[in-house]
Amino acid sequence: MKSGRRRRKFLMVLPFSILFMACVSVGCVSGATPPEEAWNMTFGGPDRDVARSVQQTVDGGYILAGGTYSFETGGSDARIVKTDSVGNELWNKTFGGANHDWTISVQQTVDGGYILAGGTDSYGAGRSDAWLIKTDSMGNELWNKTFGGTDGDWAISIQHTTDGGYILAGYTRSYGAGSSDMWLLKTDSKGREQWNKTFGGTGSDVAFSVQHTTDGGYIIAGYTRSYVAGYGSDMWLVKTDSKGREQWNKTFGGAGLDGASYVQQTTDGGYIIAGDLEPYGVNSKPDAWLVKTDSAGNEQWNKTFGGPDWDRASSAQQTADGGYIVAGETESYVVDTADAWLLKTDSAGNEQWNKTFGGTELDGVNAVRQTADGGYIIAGSTESYDASDRDFWLVKVNEELKNLR
Repeated sequence: MKSGRRRRKFLMVLPFSILFMACVSVGCVSGATPPEEAWNMTFGGPDRDVARSVQQTVDGGYILAGGTYSFETGGSDARIVKTDSVGNELWNKTFGGANHDWTISVQQTVDGGYILAGGTDSYGAGRSDAWLIKTDSMGNELWNKTFGGTDGDWAISIQHTTDGGYILAGYTRSYGAGSSDMWLLKTDSKGREQWNKTFGGTGSDVAFSVQHTTDGGYIIAGYTRSYVAGYGSDMWLVKTDSKGREQWNKTFGGAGLDGASYVQQTTDGGYIIAGDLEPYGVNSKPDAWLVKTDSAGNEQWNKTFGGPDWDRASSAQQTADGGYIVAGETESYVVDTADAWLLKTDSAGNEQWNKTFGGTELDGVNAVRQTADGGYIIAGSTESYDASDRDFWLVKVNEELKNLR
């Protein structure tokens, strides 16, 4: 074991107020066979490197984004890595200044380039600012923009909008009603702010995921400590119109620390939300949590997945068969520390299979996407297969055709 490591430290380099949000090769469930790993690749240097986001690109390869301490000019830098279809690195780029800088979300843009969202301590107006970087197809910076005030402000999720601009979600401590508020910010195609909105009360409220909806508005998911059923936090879902004006909001949770890490609109017009549910009690440990709602945010069903220890869902996506793929980390179904965890459900959230990936050290996943061939790509970080401290980790999983029937 590597000395001096604390569990879960690698999952988020985030302020303490949101840090909590966040069967070795398990057999088959309901007759479905877990898929097999096709390949895995690591990218990094002598220090800590963590991938937060992944997307398959139009050329069949992959783009990863995260943060690096190995290739930095200051405390940490934002980093993107482009690979081919089998995970071989084509190029990488870092962005940052003299202080801590990072990226949490990346998306390929219609011009073949990339848009990155995160935060910066090196540039901007305050202690930290939300940070938007646009690159060309080779990762060369075209422009960057900062947004924020005199306190801490972060962008955690980004999506290209149908008008050619961008929608960012995260949190702000510079504006709003509480210690932090959910923050939604719209820009044009050049990153110029068009409007921004805050959502929250007197407590801490944070957005982790945003998506453009089919009606032209936006769906935001995260957690709230302002409007809770228990002592801690609740999963929070906020729907807005095209100008960011709230149409409705819904909370889900119990007495513990509950929150959402990802939201997606589903083919029936509703929403699937992935996150963590913490049962109340002295020895309670959170479970991975999947919540399905209708188009108005009313819960249709919810499912928890996990064992006696700490388990989380960091990302989810509706799959081509109408079910869901969920990725995160498990401490319940491992021999030692934590492993990356991939779990497949049917359209009603019933588990079909789950599988772990990793070695004897801390390994985890922050993002999953279904690939064009019906398989899955997962990205996170590994201590088991790294060069020194911790590396970007990219794993391709091949789904067998019989599982898709």
